[in-house]
Amino acid sequence: MPLKADLTSEELEEIRQSALGAADPLGVAADLADAVDNGRLADQEDAGDALTIAAGIAESRSKLDAALRYADRAIEAFGDRDDAKSGAAKALRARILFRAGRDDEAVAALEPLRPQLMQFPDAPAYITAAMAVGGHTHARVAEHWLTEAVKAAMSERGTGEPNNADDAGQLFFLLQQRHRLRHALNEQHDQHDSLAERLETRLANASTQPAAGSDADLLFFPQAEFDSLLKEFPALSSAYGADWDEHRARLEKALVRLAGTGRTGLTVHPGTVKGLKAAGDPTDEKARNTYAELQATATGQIPWPPERNGACWCGSGLKYKKDCLPRSRS
Repeated sequence: MPLKADLTSEELEEIRQSALGAADPLGVAADLADAVDNGRLADQEDAGDALTIAAGIAESRSKLDAALRYADRAIEAFGDRDDAKSGAAKALRARILFRAGRDDEAVAALEPLRPQLMQFPDAPAYITAAMAVGGHTHARVAEHWLTEAVKAAMSERGTGEPNNADDAGQLFFLLQQRHRLRHALNEQHDQHDSLAERLETRLANASTQPAAGSDADLLFFPQAEFDSLLKEFPALSSAYGADWDEHRARLEKALVRLAGTGRTGLTVHPGTVKGLKAAGDPTDEKARNTYAELQATATGQIPWPPERNGACWCGSGLKYKKDCLPRSRS
C-alpha cells in the first residue's frame, strides 16, 4: 500500500525502523523516492532523509544499483549541509560501493568524512560500519582513523581522565567505537581500550539498562541469504540452524530472553554471505563473531518486537503473531 501524503519527520523515522519488516521493503523504498519527487513530504527538507532510508532498504536487499541511485540522490538533496545526517548518507554510499567491489571509490568517499569523527556522536559508528564492509584491511584503516581521533580528542581535552561518559563528550563515542572494533579485530587491550571499559562500566552502573547481550545471537540471515549460506557451508547449520525456520526460532528465543532481563531497544542485525566471507573463514567462530559485532554497528537494524498484527521482523510478509512470535515457544 502506498505511503500516505505529507509524511512527517517522525513518520519517516518510524518507516526507517519498520521498513525491513514490511511485506514489500523495496516497494517502500520506491514509494519514498516517489514521495520526494511528487511533494508528498510535509517538509521538503526531509528529502535527504527519505532517500537515505530508501538507499538502506535497497542495500539490505542487495539491490546495489538502486541503492547507489538513492544514495546519490540523498547526497544531492542534502546539498552543502555538513552534519551527521549528510555524513551518514555519504558513509552509506561508500558502504554500497564496498559491497559493489569498488573499494578505491569507497575509501575516497570516506576520507573527507574523517573530520566528522571529532564532531558528531554518530560519526564513529557510521564511518566504521562503512569501512568494515570493505573487509579486514579496511577495518584496520578505520581502527587507525579512530586511534588518531582519540589522540586528538584527548590532546584537546588537556585534563585528567574523564569521570563519566558525559564528562568525556565526543571522546567517549570515539573510545567506545574503537574498543568495539579492536575487539572484533582480536587486538590486545591498550590503555585506550581500558579507558573505554572504565567509562562504559560507569555508564552501566549509572543506568538501569542491563548490559548488552551477544551480538552473535542476534545475527540474522534473510531467507535467500540463509539458503545460500548453508548451500556453500553446510556445517554452519550447527551455528545458525538446520533451516530458516530454526534460524528464526533461535533468534526469537534469544530476543525474548534479552527482553526478559529488561532490555529495550532490541534489534536484529541483518547479514549477508558476502559480508560474512569478507570477515574471514565462515567456519571459524572468531570470524563469525567478528562479523556479528561489525553488523551490530551498521545501519539497517531491524527493530524488535513488531506489533502482534504488524509485519513480522523476518521479512516473510506474514503477521508477527502468525509467524515468528510463536517460535519463541517451540
